[in-house]
Amino acid sequence: MEKTRVVVTGLGMITPVGSGTEKSWNAMLSGASGIGKITRFNDPNLPVQIAGEVDDFNPEDYIHPKEVKKMDRFIHFAMGASHMAVTDSDLKITEENAQRCGVLIGSGIGGLPAIEHYYKAYLEGGYKKVSPFFIPMLIINLASGNVSIKYGAKGPNSAVVTACASGNHAIGEAFRLIQRGSADAMIAGGTEAVLTPLGISGFTVMKALSRRNSEPQKASRPFDLNRDGFVMSEGAGIMVLESLPHALKRNARIYCELSGYGLSGDAYHITSPSDDGEGAYMSMKAAIDDAQIRLEDIDYINAHGTSTKINDEIETSAIKNLFKEHAYKLAISATKSMTGHMLGAAGGVESIVCALSIFNDIITPTINLDDPDPACDLDYVPHKARKATINCALSNSFGFGGTNACLVFKKYKDAD
Repeated sequence: MEKTRVVVTGLGMITPVGSGTEKSWNAMLSGASGIGKITRFNDPNLPVQIAGEVDDFNPEDYIHPKEVKKMDRFIHFAMGASHMAVTDSDLKITEENAQRCGVLIGSGIGGLPAIEHYYKAYLEGGYKKVSPFFIPMLIINLASGNVSIKYGAKGPNSAVVTACASGNHAIGEAFRLIQRGSADAMIAGGTEAVLTPLGISGFTVMKALSRRNSEPQKASRPFDLNRDGFVMSEGAGIMVLESLPHALKRNARIYCELSGYGLSGDAYHITSPSDDGEGAYMSMKAAIDDAQIRLEDIDYINAHGTSTKINDEIETSAIKNLFKEHAYKLAISATKSMTGHMLGAAGGVESIVCALSIFNDIITPTINLDDPDPACDLDYVPHKARKATINCALSNSFGFGGTNACLVFKKYKDAD
């Protein structure tokens, strides 16, 4: 049976380089960094003093002021980015089509700020100091829940929790729902906001974070020999996906087509990928096979590219093992060099970067790649954006627990 074609019609980004899709995209094209000294809290004893904070987002621009206090920050981001995406797509959800429109938004951790705040309140004043909205603030599916309530979307409503692969898994599962006829349109992506003392401390003691406190904007440096860990950040990336017939019927502007989704498990370690990169290899291959294209058709990969020694080497190795000689012909870039690592939101934002790269035929750069690691010897588009015709792009996201999700986007061509 022929699969339903799925297209991308709306985009919404909130990142440390700018709130709003156009603002974020232009900042990325210019090679801007969103990393700076942490201002959200002050703990001079923490070895890590840097992060990618979103400093230009006002939740009241997207949520009624009375409702803002009922939601944690990751939900604020999801509401804002969804508003951007739905507005961009000009999708109208009405009583007539509500049951065919759904929401699927992922997050890696959810409402950690609320947990920290209300645990302190409980210790100081007992249970009566805990908000009745505490539980809805922290549970991850309330990002999807609140978005569906706002728009009256009565179709599939779910959430994905797969660490740093959450955004890609959410988009991939929404893609599948449309393909199999369970929905005509889905609002899908990832969101995260855990720049808290506990969140930073947890990743610090794992020795996962960069400690380049004196040079924040140079701290996230994927594939560079002198990388020393990733930089935690926050934000959201949300897409509107539609079946091609649904999009054509309403004359929607189409950014690109989503044509492949692959997922796999390393079955190896709770935080580290296997040395042979088998999980990444399988996930990339599955996405390309699902898209029914050749390996040589991939022009660009938006890498997971975290700026950790292990990930960058293993991802590079997996790309070379899969693509063979073509690995040296395709372009690769790491959005995290500019945004930092948005954890569960990363895949959503990086998928949007793939869509915009295809739509505009330009590749965002990998900044801070000053001294390439000899083990990372591919074309990572260093320092400056590059004009290039991109017909097919691959978005890679890999998460703790060995969970992997890859998506293939391609240039939209009219149906025959």
